[in-house]
Amino acid sequence: MRHLYRALTVLGGYRAQQVMGVATLVGLTATVVTGLFVVPPDATQGNVQRLMYVHVPAAWVTFLAFGVVFVASVAYLKTGRMQWDRVAAASAEIGVLFCVLTIVLGSLWGRPVWGTWWTWDPRLTTTAVLLLIYVGYLSLRKVADSPARRAKWAAVVGVIGFIDVPIVHQSVVWWRSLHQQATVLRLGAPTVAGSMLATLLFAFVAFSLAYGYLMAVRMRVGRLEDRSAVPVSSRPAPRAGRPRPADVPTSVASDSHA
Repeated sequence: MRHLYRALTVLGGYRAQQVMGVATLVGLTATVVTGLFVVPPDATQGNVQRLMYVHVPAAWVTFLAFGVVFVASVAYLKTGRMQWDRVAAASAEIGVLFCVLTIVLGSLWGRPVWGTWWTWDPRLTTTAVLLLIYVGYLSLRKVADSPARRAKWAAVVGVIGFIDVPIVHQSVVWWRSLHQQATVLRLGAPTVAGSMLATLLFAFVAFSLAYGYLMAVRMRVGRLEDRSAVPVSSRPAPRAGRPRPADVPTSVASDSHA
């Protein structure tokens, strides 16, 4: 856990953010170009299958982000350090963003394949529940009346809410589902053709970089917000010394020239 926070701190540096931002942009651009123009279309679904190269990595980042919320929440409950609460909050915001993106992309994929934008399929239903859990997590953070209570309540929800992540992943195995079975994150060999698998794995890396970049930026903003929230009365007093000319009363300054 200590190494996780240290890594996020290092990535939060301005130069590291610049490098990661460029790498993210290059990776996402390469993913789009390869997915649209290089890899052949699916034999059954045709070109609509190309949404896989953004839909599946977006779902992966959703799981990754909520996994970090789980780890950071456990760390906060164990240590009581607010730095872990900051990590959990930042990752939850990013996870909600990618969860929405996953659902939207899935709807765009499902419309031509299933003939509908939405159906109460087990995978879709459990994903919608996952989104509601973490929207509730972020809402809970707004109603707590003290930072310590906010962090504790949120950490409990962050731990319990993660239970739905493996349920979402296994939903296509446990229940009869319109959604296709897992193709990469599964037991046994992947069921995707070689070029498609290579593009998908590259997309996983690109989207993971995007998560790391967004996480580093959000952590940096969070630290600035914490500093600005400190009351003026509790900030360190200025060092005593010779008053500046601007601090000398006008009457005294005029007498010195008399």
